[in-house]
Amino acid sequence: MSVERPKNIQTRSGPHERLARLRVSLSELGADALLVSHLPNIRYLCGFSGSAGLLLVTGSASTLFTDSRYTFQAREEVTGARARIVKQGLLRAVGDALRGRRSRVAYAASRMSVAEKQSLDAQVGRGIRWVADANLVEKLRAVKDATELATIREAAVVVSDVFRRTLALTKPDISELELAAEIDYGIKRSGGSGPSFETIVASGPRSAWAHARPTRKPLGKSGLVVLDQGAIIRGYCSDMTRTVHVGRASARTKRLYHAVLEAQQAAKHAIRPGVTAGEVDQAARASLRSSKLDRYFTHSTGHGLGLEVHEMPRLGRGEATALEEGMVVTVEPGVYIEGFGGIRIEDDVVVTARGCDDLTTAPRDFLEI
Repeated sequence: MSVERPKNIQTRSGPHERLARLRVSLSELGADALLVSHLPNIRYLCGFSGSAGLLLVTGSASTLFTDSRYTFQAREEVTGARARIVKQGLLRAVGDALRGRRSRVAYAASRMSVAEKQSLDAQVGRGIRWVADANLVEKLRAVKDATELATIREAAVVVSDVFRRTLALTKPDISELELAAEIDYGIKRSGGSGPSFETIVASGPRSAWAHARPTRKPLGKSGLVVLDQGAIIRGYCSDMTRTVHVGRASARTKRLYHAVLEAQQAAKHAIRPGVTAGEVDQAARASLRSSKLDRYFTHSTGHGLGLEVHEMPRLGRGEATALEEGMVVTVEPGVYIEGFGGIRIEDDVVVTARGCDDLTTAPRDFLEI
């Protein structure tokens, strides 16, 4: 696996540059405007991090509609768009802005409820033709600039360091919930704004639950423990899983662990620009198949990472997206055997010109605690 840093990455891609690229994509789509309702996309395009907003992007202007709770925040955060504070509801304000136009407006149907769409249709009249947005913003977000990469790397370092400190607390009598709370506390003590998802601590047979929620159950004197954790730094996420064993592990457990580690290494070796996301997934599955474990691998090999903990691209079966330099993805093969337990090893990596570079740095060696 290459340890080369990406070279052909923009130093910084601020809202003005992002909106300019978006307008080019809009033109290619044949749309006159884009209505953005997904908050991470709004943050990416204009910097606004509030919990209520709609962004209308046209060929010549961008307007953020939000409410009076965010008057001062919008004034400080929003760049590249005009912030408009509305009193009668965001959808009504957008409808007023579009009424009377004859335009093709792109929007994300998956991000808008039926009731919201019906409300807009009732306001804008027949001149507006709605078209699918083709994930235009998500595709821009998939390739990170240098500032984004530095922030994600910082989030990855935080969660790696927190894991190292957590090892000293991983004892038979601590409960899953207590250990998860210590991880969350450690993230905030290290400067993170919080975990990027609900921290997973799953022990014993429950470690076979890929997305188990922590319980009051003690870890116990012997068994596998899956720890899946992520930190948010300035809005950007990290996501890392390590699996450890409390007490002495059996030879079978050690074989399973090393098989998963080999599958992760195979997937990392497959990553480079031009390779499809599906080919990376297939590399992990082929490695597990050689150990007759592929039927115990029940999810995709990974996913994109950035302002959201799950974003484009998805490293799954048959995914045709070609990887590009500057994309950040997780690599997380696992095996899950009912009644026995589960093992997952996950890292965040950035695609470089000739391979990929690990962002998470916590040890991957099999640890008996």
